[in-house]
Amino acid sequence: MSDNKTLLLVDGSSYLYRAFHAMPDLRAVPGDPTSAATGAIRGMINMMTALRREVRADYAACIFDAPGKTFRDDWYPQYKANRSPMPDDLRSQIDPIHQVVRLLGWPVLCVPDVEADDVIGTLARTGQSQGVEVIVSSGDKDLSQLVTEHITIIDTMNGKKRDVAGVTAEFGVPPALMVDYQTLVGDTVDNVPGVEKVGPKTAAKWLTQYGSLDALIAHAGEIKGAAGENLRKALDWLPQGRRLVTIRTDCDLDGHVPGLPALDALAIGPQQVEELKAFYDRFGFKSLVKALEAQEVPPELLEDAVRKAGQGAKAGPQAGPGLFDAASDAAASVASNLRYDTIFEWPDFDRWLARAMAADLVAIDTETDSLDEMVAQIVGISLSVEPGEAAYIPLGHNYPGAPAQLPRDEVLARLRPWLEDEGRKKLGQHIKYDRHVFANHGIEVRGYAHDTMLQSYVLEAHRPHGLSSLAERHVGRSGIDYEDLCGKGAHQIPFAQVDIARAAEYSCEDSDLTLDVHRVLWPQIEADEKLRFIYQLEMDSSETLCRVERHGVLIDAPVLAQQSQELGARMLALEKEAHELAGQPFNLGSPKQIGEIFFGKLGLPVVKKTPSGAPSTDEEVLEKLAEDYPLPARILEHRGLSKLKGTYTDKLGQLALPRTGRVHTHYAQAVAVTGRLSSNDPNLQNIPIRTAEGRRVREAFIAPPGHVIASADYSQIELRIMAHISGDEALLRAFTEGMDVHRATAGEVFGVPPEEVSSEQRRYAKVINFGLIYGMSSFGLARNLGIQNAAAKSYIDRYFARYPGVKAYMDETRLSAKSKGYVETVFGRRLYLPEINSPNGPRRGGAERAAINAPMQGTAADLIKLSMVKVQRVLDEEARGTRMIMQVHDELVFEVPEDEVQWVRAEVPRLMAGVAALKVPLLAEVGMGPNWDKAH
Repeated sequence: MSDNKTLLLVDGSSYLYRAFHAMPDLRAVPGDPTSAATGAIRGMINMMTALRREVRADYAACIFDAPGKTFRDDWYPQYKANRSPMPDDLRSQIDPIHQVVRLLGWPVLCVPDVEADDVIGTLARTGQSQGVEVIVSSGDKDLSQLVTEHITIIDTMNGKKRDVAGVTAEFGVPPALMVDYQTLVGDTVDNVPGVEKVGPKTAAKWLTQYGSLDALIAHAGEIKGAAGENLRKALDWLPQGRRLVTIRTDCDLDGHVPGLPALDALAIGPQQVEELKAFYDRFGFKSLVKALEAQEVPPELLEDAVRKAGQGAKAGPQAGPGLFDAASDAAASVASNLRYDTIFEWPDFDRWLARAMAADLVAIDTETDSLDEMVAQIVGISLSVEPGEAAYIPLGHNYPGAPAQLPRDEVLARLRPWLEDEGRKKLGQHIKYDRHVFANHGIEVRGYAHDTMLQSYVLEAHRPHGLSSLAERHVGRSGIDYEDLCGKGAHQIPFAQVDIARAAEYSCEDSDLTLDVHRVLWPQIEADEKLRFIYQLEMDSSETLCRVERHGVLIDAPVLAQQSQELGARMLALEKEAHELAGQPFNLGSPKQIGEIFFGKLGLPVVKKTPSGAPSTDEEVLEKLAEDYPLPARILEHRGLSKLKGTYTDKLGQLALPRTGRVHTHYAQAVAVTGRLSSNDPNLQNIPIRTAEGRRVREAFIAPPGHVIASADYSQIELRIMAHISGDEALLRAFTEGMDVHRATAGEVFGVPPEEVSSEQRRYAKVINFGLIYGMSSFGLARNLGIQNAAAKSYIDRYFARYPGVKAYMDETRLSAKSKGYVETVFGRRLYLPEINSPNGPRRGGAERAAINAPMQGTAADLIKLSMVKVQRVLDEEARGTRMIMQVHDELVFEVPEDEVQWVRAEVPRLMAGVAALKVPLLAEVGMGPNWDKAH
């Protein structure tokens, strides 16, 4: 067999999951969420067609996992025990995917009792033994152990290649040591334990030092510290772990690939055109039918092939000589129209600036030296004004031999009039970051009209919103991966050290893709009045949040240091108490030692077990045991204080920016599907304010001299939204008349006048009110109140009898969600529920509870954003000295000059209450003090 023949093996299981998550939620009947899902089928067709055009092969196979258990489950019953079940919408597409891949000309293999990886391993070694070059197309890093000089892994989604050098560079060990490496690190996805707390760096270091796992085991007694102790504890497990992670290369495939070891059975065949037409018709793929009829490549596939053919190195490291080829001469000629310029001279700069000034909309992207937006400095800027046309202005590349670049300060000075012109419309991906970056150089960008990240968030909040994901999902394009450009981990280089030619391709592509994606997403938003409203709210919120982040909040470091000292002392006391209760010293952070004391020495009851069969000591177990035993209670308290100290009192002061003395948290908009903001570095939303120690942390958030902190938040906002949405007369009346709604509910449920309601009855009513909003069952209510299930059910029945509108809302919402596949906030934000029609009872139940709660959470999120934008607008219009410094849940926090205290006390609640007209009045309350805690 000649040396130039190639066997192409496709990891079909990896492909189909990628297709499922990358494509929109397509349906056989467009717009009907109850019809069969088809997104993964369409994505698979796109990927397999593109791969066949990109990679020349004489033999091929697409390999899928078969349903049911495999031989590894017999070896280790906990194998893959933690893996989530396949989504029902994907499971329903598996058989059609197998069918269409065959119709596209690919041999398909699905071997019972054998994992796809093992089939791939066996075929790869078979091909290699016959002098055939083997290419495996997969994103699964576990297959790296198969790599040899004649077996290469490629990932066409991001252009990554794993040959011998690539594997060694990525993991720090050659392919021959990958099994040993994986044994040490373990595999959390497959639930295969490694050595506790041994990660990739330690594993690579050990294997480099000792040469193999066997040699490492022989010298295990020499390894010092906790890592050595953990290694020695794992010695009995390691042979089993190695057996589990080793891909078999000797599987019996007789009957599945007739004639092996000859590869003729895997000859790639022609497309079955007529059968494909019928298949595409059945699933509503009209463009694919037309493409077949015209005997041409579908537009989205042609464009993808064109991009890769025309960009050369833009596809990333190549999989081998000639493997990525132009789809056709026509594709190559179209690709030649792609124009990415790199600007080194002023005449070129002036030409592009004139184009930007004349364009209706310009996509702009910055490349920087840091992901921290408060300190990042610009390394380069790219612009795109038309699809396929972009320019990169390098400004800070400083590697040896880097060409001379235009001076950054002068470039920014010349760009400033355009950047700060409100009338010059600009587009970006995550524009809040770029606003900060330009602000670091003294430029306040105006005229941002669009953000593709926020467009995606408004249209499909439940999907990823990164640019690469958007490009793959909506325009069928994949770009250079940042890690391919800069490396990863300890080997990652700063962007300033990236070769300018590669940096230009990467940055131009980002701007070009952003413009491309915008042209697909914006028309969908523009056509829907509700979505336009939500999108504008997100755009306005982005601008306001940038102001909030930029100002930050002043931190009192000495207060935090004192709190850390006090927490440390209390933790030591708790540790001493725990040791006395246990009758011996032990590590309060060691589940193993805790388990030995609880269940071996003290004989405490086993509440539940871990996947490996050992008694669990997780937080849920500790909480249950703490109800009856003092030792678990001490450990729980110690854990809580340790987390508080490590996360907040020790860290907050360190997170303050030295030049401002303030903490500048980052607010992520495109994370929570309900529309709520997410805060990180630091996370201000998770400060545990239910404990006295947690509340004290807020004492460190202070006002500067001559100012106070003001906290304004909505009162009982989700209950008010429930009253509005449900239209329940009794609930509306309680809020309209200004009653204590929990007291009113208690009166209704317990059948007594509100003035005679006891504190205990009011507490029960409060739990019922909030519990039902979150879909709490009678069992959950009973557990929460410490009462019998029958009593809890009786309370809920009485509640619904007194508030029939609430019951009707819940029933109608479930039905509507099942019909549409989503629910909406009062303002039209769509909240998708992928599991609402799942045949899996618990998952469907969870989606039904979410359907009831999401409109309230989402509407509350919309209201606080409306308030945030409105208050900031008035502060600007009136040139007030008050600054908004935080947004946490339903609360806005301000830094207020003393001479504006009365204005804030009167006007902010009025503005917040007036942002929307609901059926019940909105009520906002303001508190003030020298710090955030005292403002409550």
